[in-house]
Amino acid sequence: MALPSPDHSPSTTPSGRPRANFPGSGLAKGLAVTLRTMTRRSVTAQYPDAQPELPPRSRGVIALFEENCTVCMLCARECPDWCIYIDSHKETVPAAAPGGRERSRNVLDRFAIDFSLCMYCGICIEVCPFDALFWSPEFEYAETDILELTHERDKLREWMWTVPEPPALDPRAEEPKEIAAAHKAAEKAAAAQAAAEAAAQQQEGPQ
Repeated sequence: MALPSPDHSPSTTPSGRPRANFPGSGLAKGLAVTLRTMTRRSVTAQYPDAQPELPPRSRGVIALFEENCTVCMLCARECPDWCIYIDSHKETVPAAAPGGRERSRNVLDRFAIDFSLCMYCGICIEVCPFDALFWSPEFEYAETDILELTHERDKLREWMWTVPEPPALDPRAEEPKEIAAAHKAAEKAAAAQAAAEAAAQQQEGPQ
């Protein structure tokens, strides 16, 4: 037979909290909460006239930026509900230089998400290696027919413009490599253009 631990008395719980001293104390505490709530003025948001203030990371719907999609099918394979439907075809890209080899690339034909099956886990967004999927706070997409909850890429593209901007970086953080490379390329292009203009002016000068 297990003996009570000497660390606490019968008037306290094993975690050290005091036990109720009289029956009905829980009911009294609940009534006290009710009375405190009754004295407060209730505020009702008149939706849809007044839109709710959603948190910045709300999971409304999934938006598609199809220019970044390479049809790698990773999002569809990792989706636990199998609610992402992707169709594509291959196109031959001619060689960029003479004597080069032709290449083939995938072209997106269909990208659809069945939101009647989606459980908003965000796995597809996390695994996308090219940042083609984003969370949108849009939530007003209810339909009267469950079959109409399968939204195609045109609708997913419209939701892309409702995606909020990412939070600002730490001012002491390093500049992203992509932005640094873009700035470097822009500086090189500007320097080359300035050199070309200077050379043109020198040629025009003697004349």
